[in-house]
Amino acid sequence: MPQTHQAQPAPRFVPVATTLPEQIAEAIACRSTPLSHLLRLMTALQAEGGNESLRLKLRARIGAPLDA
Repeated sequence: MPQTHQAQPAPRFVPVATTLPEQIAEAIACRSTPLSHLLRLMTALQAEGGNESLRLKLRARIGAPLDA
């Protein structure tokens, strides 16, 4: 049986990729970022050989009290 139309995949939402420094800045600013996410960002920063000031800010945020 001949097909009357060509099936095309539905358009998908593809989020714009943000850089690691942008992700870290957002995570530091958001007080509800889970510790596990902060630790993953720290691991990614270390793997990338990232900048020391970002590393210090991220370490300070990881150690900061929740009500700070």
